Amino acid sequence: MKRKVVLTGTGIVSPLGIGSAVSFARAVDGHSGIRAVTLFDAAAFPTRIAGEAADYDPNAHFNIKEQRHLTRFQQFALVAAREAVKESGLTMSSEDTYRVGVMIGSGIGSLQILEEQRDLLRDKGPRRVSPFLTTGMIINEAPARVAIELGAKGPNFSAVTACASGAHSIGFAIRAIQYGDADVVVAGGTEAAICPIGFAGFCSLRAMSVRNDEPTRASRPFSAARDGFVMGEGAGILVLEELEHARRRGANILAEAAGYGATADAYHVTAPDPAGDAGAHCMELAMRDAGLTPGDIGYINAHGTSTQLNDPIETVIIKKALGEHAQRVAVSSTKSVTGHMIGAAGAVGYIFSALVVKNGVLPPTINLDDQDPACDLDCVPNHSRTAAIGAALCNSFGFGGHNACLAVRKYRENMFGGE
Repeated sequence: MKRKVVLTGTGIVSPLGIGSAVSFARAVDGHSGIRAVTLFDAAAFPTRIAGEAADYDPNAHFNIKEQRHLTRFQQFALVAAREAVKESGLTMSSEDTYRVGVMIGSGIGSLQILEEQRDLLRDKGPRRVSPFLTTGMIINEAPARVAIELGAKGPNFSAVTACASGAHSIGFAIRAIQYGDADVVVAGGTEAAICPIGFAGFCSLRAMSVRNDEPTRASRPFSAARDGFVMGEGAGILVLEELEHARRRGANILAEAAGYGATADAYHVTAPDPAGDAGAHCMELAMRDAGLTPGDIGYINAHGTSTQLNDPIETVIIKKALGEHAQRVAVSSTKSVTGHMIGAAGAVGYIFSALVVKNGVLPPTINLDDQDPACDLDCVPNHSRTAAIGAALCNSFGFGGHNACLAVRKYRENMFGGE
């Protein structure tokens, strides 16, 4: 039998702020974290806006020596992991360290250090290249850094599936606990790609919004007037545990991490399959893994990127997966307030989904004044909503056709024979 997995801690660094409670509250309020770019001079770029991590000061978290060898995406992972572990009450001195894993994904890793060191190589020669280039750039160093800080010696790796990286890393963590490879996994996603080369690449794809004069209105999922996504940055990290392990140590259980599904479109390197079959099957797999039916689902945190292709195709996917019930499900895209956090997006979306289930408050899709007729779902336009939600799904779709769906269910003690 598969073991039950529960969520006991959450941590977020996002364009809405630092901390899950702060980020979720601002998402519920419809507060946009999109601003003019300050991390570099974006004057020459078609897109000059982004969701930079709000209130983030590296000096508040790391000393100068640490900042020299921790790149921004690694810093975000550590800050969010610290918050998640603190909230969970996990004490590593009481754990079998080989039963505690870390699985944190990123779509890109550190473009900044690659960009900076390439300039040094060109201008000053190979002897000036930093010894921290390799360890600062590669994606697996994010879970490695967290594991080193915690002393966690269990399964440790990254999923690298573009915008689905955080969701797949959480899915792998759920599997590891379900089938006994670990009792606890610190899991999620992290990303920091707001830099000249990152912007240049996405601008060349014509994938990003150019609504530079109205940054807070630029991310417009499901809107007829959408003109592309807005890049965000940050991290979303969770502490996942086997149910009885969490009970034994008296953890505060936030929700059940109920299920995971994964498929591939096998269609195109950037465009989703317009038929939506693989995406729908992914959602069906997550529900099957969780023991849920479409009628059990009350909320979906959509991938909802605000691009021309994603939003109507995701609508098709949801309709195929949920059938007639799709018209009765609340669907919102919190990328409308955070922007698209790439490899961290699915993790932050899943944390928000868990908090929806726990608190009964649905964050809105802001800037939805002119809903696209091709996106004809209940997209919770502009204002939050209260509702009792028993179970929710979180969608993540990445370049290359990588699909991930995570299910979360409300936790009640007596569901599993508790007191």
